Amino acid sequence: MRQKLRRLILKVKYELSFTQLIFWYNQLASMNDIILAAREELEASVDTKTKESFQRFFKEKVTYWGVKTNTVEKIAKKYFAQIKGLGKEKVFALCEELLKSNFGEEAWIAANWAYFVRDDYKISDILIFERWIDKYINDWAKCDTLCNHAVGAFVEKFPKTIDRLKTWAKSENLWLRRAAAVTLIIPARRGKFLKDIFEIADILLKDSEDLVQKGYGWMLKVASQTHQKEVFEWVMKNKGEMPRTALRYAIEKMPPDLRRKAMAKS
Repeated sequence: MRQKLRRLILKVKYELSFTQLIFWYNQLASMNDIILAAREELEASVDTKTKESFQRFFKEKVTYWGVKTNTVEKIAKKYFAQIKGLGKEKVFALCEELLKSNFGEEAWIAANWAYFVRDDYKISDILIFERWIDKYINDWAKCDTLCNHAVGAFVEKFPKTIDRLKTWAKSENLWLRRAAAVTLIIPARRGKFLKDIFEIADILLKDSEDLVQKGYGWMLKVASQTHQKEVFEWVMKNKGEMPRTALRYAIEKMPPDLRRKAMAKS
């Protein structure tokens, strides 16, 4: 009797395991089908003029299908409707598959899908975002699309993780350094995190990379729209060491008289 019961238990366990295996296999196949379908639609939507014009926006060599932004947006929303019920972990897995392709439009879709699941973020996701930026981001458009929205929403949800951005600002990877600044663009627009913005700007102050200078200059420019006095004072204090590119970006929205003072040589 005991042996029969043991065999029955083993049989049930085996059948359950096999059923679970089939379930996960079908889910994986379905997820791959989504990626392939989105990719095929991107390829079918290539616009010759758009493709030819992409490279002129970048100093580095970039890889883009050549699809208009509004079309990419429609494709992103169309296929997200099919995956939103899978949960954040599986959505993030799909995002990573898109990022691996190196195509800018696929990175754009990944960034948007990551943002669409923002209500389900948990604090450890900062490590996933960091890995994506370090491993897959290789131009300013990919960096800004991911960081302005998904990573920006994340730090608003978990403000303590801004300290991680300060670590990024010291990275050897220029995209992590730019990400440290552009992640705070939308929070800065709302008047948030001014102290942290200045701390990140302090770290990036003399950065030699043009795209990092533009990134933290942009962050300061947006912050100046709600904290003009404080940002102007920071600029005047640091303009002797601040690269002119970052300086021009930071003061762009200030009144003409303040801009003249900031640009005047000491």
